[in-house]
Amino acid sequence: MLIPILVVRDVPEAIAFYTRVLDFALEFTWPEDQPFYAGLRRGGDELHLNLTPGEGRYGHSSTIVLCEDVDAAFASFAARGFRPPVRPESPVHEGPLEQTWGTREVYIDDPSGNTLVFQQRR
Repeated sequence: MLIPILVVRDVPEAIAFYTRVLDFALEFTWPEDQPFYAGLRRGGDELHLNLTPGEGRYGHSSTIVLCEDVDAAFASFAARGFRPPVRPESPVHEGPLEQTWGTREVYIDDPSGNTLVFQQRR
């Protein structure tokens, strides 16, 4: 099993986004009072967050999250308040799209700038 570690600028902010919008559950924080590290779970997937303050030191990762129905996942995120950015240069950030390589995907950036690729394989 691989566990990606995303570098974030603010752990509580990232936890709120991942748990309230993207269906992840908080497994642990360390330390508990002012966490700089956290573990999250979504189904059988695990993701860790690591605080690394300082401009340019966070937000450079991307992770693929496989899902059965990317459209339903995206609709659930929108129902929880996610508002996709308008990105004419990257419409896959605005909503699910069929990709030429045979997947249906939507890209979601977390508050630190890391990208999660929600992907449905055909």
